[in-house]
Amino acid sequence: MTTLSSGFARARRWLRDHPLAFDATLAFCTLVAMICSSFTDPGDGHGPPAFGARTPELFSVLLMTLTAAALVLRRRRPMQVLAVTAALAAVEYVLMDPPAPVVMSTVIALYTVASRTDRPTTWRVGLLTMGGLTAAAMVFGSTPWYSQENFGVFAWTGLASAAGDAVRSRRAFVDAIRERAERAERTREEEARRRVAEERLRIARDLHDVVAHHIALVNVQAGVAAHVMDKRPDQAKEALAHVRDASRSALNELRVTVGLLRQQGDPEAPTEPAPGLAVLGELVTTFRNAGLPVEVACADRDRLPAAVDLAAYRVIQEALTNVRKHAGAGARAEVSVVRVGATAEVTVLDNGRGSAGRRPGTGPGSGTGPAGGTGPAGGGPGDGDGQAGGGHGLVGMRERVTALGGALTAGPRYGGGFRVHAILPVEARTGEPDRPGTAGGTGLRR
Repeated sequence: MTTLSSGFARARRWLRDHPLAFDATLAFCTLVAMICSSFTDPGDGHGPPAFGARTPELFSVLLMTLTAAALVLRRRRPMQVLAVTAALAAVEYVLMDPPAPVVMSTVIALYTVASRTDRPTTWRVGLLTMGGLTAAAMVFGSTPWYSQENFGVFAWTGLASAAGDAVRSRRAFVDAIRERAERAERTREEEARRRVAEERLRIARDLHDVVAHHIALVNVQAGVAAHVMDKRPDQAKEALAHVRDASRSALNELRVTVGLLRQQGDPEAPTEPAPGLAVLGELVTTFRNAGLPVEVACADRDRLPAAVDLAAYRVIQEALTNVRKHAGAGARAEVSVVRVGATAEVTVLDNGRGSAGRRPGTGPGSGTGPAGGTGPAGGGPGDGDGQAGGGHGLVGMRERVTALGGALTAGPRYGGGFRVHAILPVEARTGEPDRPGTAGGTGLRR
């Protein structure tokens, strides 16, 4: 049974892949059916049909052969095939009595037209074919006009039109479902690519924050150690210890961040939580050890959503890094995190002026430190984290805050210093795209 079903399946697939061969087979079967039916006498309607009671005329056999041969082209020329088969069937009804069942080919041709055209065309062509052949059978036949053979012509041609229209509707329905499924699949792929791009951007921000913060501290402490190595070795030793701690912390955070890029199933996937305000004290300690006095006022640090908590931590980290790099000697910083209604406000203030009372991004030479100089507070070209110096500190902060639906402002304070202020909604909207103008600012970059 299994072998038989598999054989039928293979034959069906072959015929579907070779439509011309299928149509030729259908035409041959139709010819055999018409010839066999032409040997049958339907009788007077009071008894069963008698097979072999009559013999078809040679002209009828010729008409049946021609209509069957026309069915081979029914897919390529459906209208033409219908016209030929209907005309030959009408000729059979007019010239032959009793007529041979040439109309069988017309029924198949009408089904093909109905299944491959629209409904209005099916109605017009179907009614014309049904009416014409039924009228020919009633007018030119020897049987009464109300005989069952005449109404059989009307019924079979009408059934062919209805069946073809139903098949066409089902095909259209299946094609619409398939198209919707393909469109949904494309939409899912586009959404997946968008999410991957957003995740890559988030990881890039985290990498920038980690590297900018820790490498800046390592650079400062290494400079201190080199400066006091000969005269105060104990202080140099302490500075080197801070360098070791900062580099270890940087490596740990880099391992966690880069670990997010691992493929599923890779061993030892990172399980450490993302940094947040819960470890703000450790962050502030690293800056204090680097020589930057920092005062902290933080409330409700453990009640913020994870995305808001991480964003607040990164804003503080980047802002303090900029203070340490650009504010100059003797600068102090103040950090506050306050819950105000449905938002959390993060503020980082400092009183630094740099070496010339100027910050990167506020005037010429901003890409080389506080005044374009090369002193301890300046750094080399491009050391500033502002737009003019090629860095992305404030840009990254603004993008991170805006992605959550918040706003960030940054600029110089009245009387000296710099101020970074971020307003973060407690209900994070991490899936919304950045909206221009959400994050205000003064146009200054650090």
